[in-house]
Amino acid sequence: MAAGDAEAAKGANPELAAGVAAGQAEEQCMPRDAHVVLSVLKSMGVEECDDRVVHQLLEFMYRYVGEVLGDASAYAGHADRSTLELDDVKLAMQARVNFAFAQPPPREVQLELSSARNRVPLPGLGAAKTSGGGIVALPPSDRTLSQRNFQVGSDTQPR
Repeated sequence: MAAGDAEAAKGANPELAAGVAAGQAEEQCMPRDAHVVLSVLKSMGVEECDDRVVHQLLEFMYRYVGEVLGDASAYAGHADRSTLELDDVKLAMQARVNFAFAQPPPREVQLELSSARNRVPLPGLGAAKTSGGGIVALPPSDRTLSQRNFQVGSDTQPR
């Protein structure tokens, strides 16, 4: 918010002015990374969110970057280098994406698996399990899970 917003709110409503000033003070004490996360959220159309969302995203970001850089450092050490190169970081990111964020199989593979599964017919129900017309007969109501499985007692307990 701009400084003019606080002055305009001050003249209109003192409580609103206090809220605007508190919001500005809160924004100023936030770390730069939190501002970046907020700007990314705003660019994606998120106008308002809980403060814990920003903290959760920051925690995820720090953890992910730390793990990627740790992996990249191990790759550089494996190559007998003491400095990280862009290829080390790219390899670490690709390995992390393949490991942490599993992709579903391609559509063709899914279609092939589903057609193979659907070729096997469902087992028949038999005459004993169906009533007239091929309709499945349900068990008696006292044998179903929709029945009450508790007893209601009175408030007075016998002594």
